[in-house]
Amino acid sequence: MSFNQGYKKAVAITPSDTVDFVPQGTSDNLSSAIYVGGAGVVVVVFQDDSTVSFTCIAGQILPVKAKRVNTTSTTATLLAALYDI
Repeated sequence: MSFNQGYKKAVAITPSDTVDFVPQGTSDNLSSAIYVGGAGVVVVVFQDDSTVSFTCIAGQILPVKAKRVNTTSTTATLLAALYDI
């Protein structure tokens, strides 16, 4: 997706170590990106269950196709999954 096209859907993320986020009206549970409203660490879980910790500033957009943000070690706040669907 071209960044200039924007996103078509945003869903608030509640970090969880077990529950994936799935937007209403779709079976695709992978985000196009994650918006980080409050600075901190975001522990992203990818489709293959691998995890990566990102240190983010407030207002940052992580261009990752993720299925979950783990509670453990995530300190960033005001997270939203962005979708181009």
